[in-house]
Amino acid sequence: MRVAIIVATGLLCGSVAAVTDADRVQVYHDFRAVFDARKYPDALPFAEKLVALTQEQYGPTDRSLTNPLCNLATTQYRLHDYKKAEDTYLRAVKIVEDSGGGADRALLRPLHGLGATYFATQQYDDAALILKRALDLSRNLDGLFNVEQMSILVPLIDSLVALGRNDEAERAFDYAIRVAETAYGKADLRVQKPLNRSAQWQEKMGRYATARVLYARALQIAEQAGPAAAINTVEPLEGIARTYRLEFVNSDTDKSDTSDVYAPAPQADPAVQDAQRLNPDGERAILMALKAIDETEPVDHVRRGAAFVELGDWYLSGDVPNRGMASYRRAWKEFALGGSTGALAAPRQLAYRAPLASVSRARGDHDNLEEHFVEVSFTVTGEGRTRDVMTVATDAPLGQQKAVMAAIRKARYAPRFENGEPVETLGVRFRERLLVKRP
Repeated sequence: MRVAIIVATGLLCGSVAAVTDADRVQVYHDFRAVFDARKYPDALPFAEKLVALTQEQYGPTDRSLTNPLCNLATTQYRLHDYKKAEDTYLRAVKIVEDSGGGADRALLRPLHGLGATYFATQQYDDAALILKRALDLSRNLDGLFNVEQMSILVPLIDSLVALGRNDEAERAFDYAIRVAETAYGKADLRVQKPLNRSAQWQEKMGRYATARVLYARALQIAEQAGPAAAINTVEPLEGIARTYRLEFVNSDTDKSDTSDVYAPAPQADPAVQDAQRLNPDGERAILMALKAIDETEPVDHVRRGAAFVELGDWYLSGDVPNRGMASYRRAWKEFALGGSTGALAAPRQLAYRAPLASVSRARGDHDNLEEHFVEVSFTVTGEGRTRDVMTVATDAPLGQQKAVMAAIRKARYAPRFENGEPVETLGVRFRERLLVKRP
């Protein structure tokens, strides 16, 4: 009887087919078919099945699990299930580390994915640490200027920017440009992207002249590529115009904190005044961008609308409101043709000179200072002016509250648009951070 049971059990066990490579390959092809079609919910069961089959065939700690685990983690990431993605990537990292050490090519993919997952969940310190490790590994394995590292370098830069580690971020931006130039040549259109990214960051840092140099390099590359690349001139042209405008509205040269620098000069014709106050190269750059958009078929109405917004910002900042509103109306029509007018659905701050105590203007040692805030509410009129400014929350002294309110009264906004026309907006909020001497 016992022999019979053993025989029967053996027959039963023998009836279960062992997993083969062919089985796993078929599941992988099924997975890629739906994953590449961006049907991530449909891809998830195939990714999970591939992990299960590989584990059954080779065991739970075999290196052959690394790619299936990364496929699963990437699918979880695309589904925004970041906790599961993190756990899956960590498992892949551990398997590779336990079997091959810390300088293993198989670590690149799970480290990259893990860093991207930390970035997506705003864990910027962890993201920077992991992505830096992946970047160092890539350079050790494939050379200092290998182009494959760009996919790691981009989220690393974003993490450093988010952390305010500006010196490291600047070096990384410069390095990305060098990698692209080494891989493709200095005149290749693919160098434009890291140039534009670096220029945008320099612009946000208030380094307008440096940003303009980078935009000019990107523009030269597009111009040298010929008429077929005309659309590639648009982004650097708009950037050049924007840096001229921001440089003017944010400059402290010959402007007191008590005067309204955006008020018109009564003796000047508006068009002449605009040319005097703002570098005319900026206006010319936007008009050139519009021409490039118009010469590209089919015309991109959303991009054309964005260029008209830049032109409207230019005129409004130069206190030529009629031209500014006309440009915004044309932008509205272009956005409507493109399917969405959301870009003009809320007021946008164009010019605001922060008080001297603002964190944004602070320099030097802050040890003897403490941070406070002032939050104000106000109306933005259809002309882009502010009125009815009032403090709604603060822990700052009265004098600092008054300074913020005065600055907002002199600020300029691009108004909200409804049905193609500018309208006023009530209850706009603005929060200013201030540094005040400790008692």
